[in-house]
Amino acid sequence: MVRRLRGRLWNTSGFELSRSGSPGGPGALPSDHDTCHCGHDHGPRHIYIYSPSSAVRDKAAFRRGVKRLQALGHEVEIDPDALATHTRFAGDDATRLAAIHRAAASGADVALISRGGYGLTRILPGIDYAAVARAIDSGMHFVGISDFTAFQCAVMAQTGAITWAGPSLGADFGVQGTPDDIMEACFDDLLMGHGEGAGWRMPKDRRAAMAGAAELELDITEARLWGGNLAVLTSLVGTPYLPQVPGGILFVEDVNEHPYRIERMLTQLLHAGVLAQQKAVLLGQFTNYKLAPHDKGYKLQTVVDWLRSQISIPVLTHLPYGHVDTKVLLPVGAQVDLSVSGRDALIYWGH
Repeated sequence: MVRRLRGRLWNTSGFELSRSGSPGGPGALPSDHDTCHCGHDHGPRHIYIYSPSSAVRDKAAFRRGVKRLQALGHEVEIDPDALATHTRFAGDDATRLAAIHRAAASGADVALISRGGYGLTRILPGIDYAAVARAIDSGMHFVGISDFTAFQCAVMAQTGAITWAGPSLGADFGVQGTPDDIMEACFDDLLMGHGEGAGWRMPKDRRAAMAGAAELELDITEARLWGGNLAVLTSLVGTPYLPQVPGGILFVEDVNEHPYRIERMLTQLLHAGVLAQQKAVLLGQFTNYKLAPHDKGYKLQTVVDWLRSQISIPVLTHLPYGHVDTKVLLPVGAQVDLSVSGRDALIYWGH
């Protein structure tokens, strides 16, 4: 089932879904979306760039990302410590905390991280969550990926406010050549208030989302979406910064992690009782790992099959999100619906 939506609904086949769920042309709008009378402001946006985690090493990518956003007509404000360096971090802990709080106080439409890496978990106790929540209530969107999962989970756990899993400045907007068009379109939808969902198609030979199922028909309503980077999220187990989300939909992704490490982290979530509380698990992109000869057939699909044998909820694969060029934006902490019919999955919000 595909519910009728206002606004734009993207899938990763390179076309946009119309209100009926059928594909339109690339970049097409549903026929009833009048950009002159839709009620959304289509003007330039104020984007605040800051560095709450690792130091920016690729400064050329940083500059390209800034120029790219400016070329799109946006006002780009750069935090004074965005390029700071303290050992491997973008400044010491106090510097990075101050950057977060300046972002929250900036009045920007979007606070976009320069990059991920590592560093947020060590400063979670020092974040002024009330100030962050006030900024979000005022219309600011905090956007990021990777290590930013720590911030997103902590904000959700401490305040219930919604942040966005999405791009970073350098890795996504600062690429050499042209940034991914779906990523850019989803980011634009967030800026303009259009985005209401994302769809994707699962592999032909792996339609079953539950052990023993031949093909899945699924319709989950009013579930809280949460998740992000698997390693970062798992590191928060047992802390006050991991949200408690009974009846939620958990999405995870990772990079540079061998499948056995992915299994180990999923096992921790399983044994901690996190997975049993969910209505579904969405596996995003797991990239840049290398199998070894002694794996002897053990691979990522082995982990997926094992996970499905351990829990009674749907486990969907190939969510278009992770350390990849083509990524959708996902509202962490938002109430969403999830529909699956055969190979086609659709997650939507804001309707």
